[in-house]
Amino acid sequence: MEKEITLREAQSMVDAWIRTYGVRYFNELTNMAILTEEVGEVARLISRLYGEQSFKESDKQKDLGDEMADVLWVLMCLANQTGIDLTEAFEKNLRKKTSRDKDRHINNQKL
Repeated sequence: MEKEITLREAQSMVDAWIRTYGVRYFNELTNMAILTEEVGEVARLISRLYGEQSFKESDKQKDLGDEMADVLWVLMCLANQTGIDLTEAFEKNLRKKTSRDKDRHINNQKL
């Protein structure tokens, strides 16, 4: 079995790939636009797989996992460019959500 990749390792792998094959990072605004485009591709596929939209021929070969990985890739590029350690940011965010929402969903009668 292969060793699982941590979020920190994945960020490092993206950085190494960019520096080896990508020449340089696109600027942050370009990467933000690319991230938006990639999220749109995930939304498009989900609307066809789980929603009421019908598939076009060009959508039939798309893989949801691959599309989500594209989103993660560009997010990691932006994190690398802006000096964000996503492991630290995620852990901090999880603590925030736990503190803020520990009773919110349990007490939500709609759920």
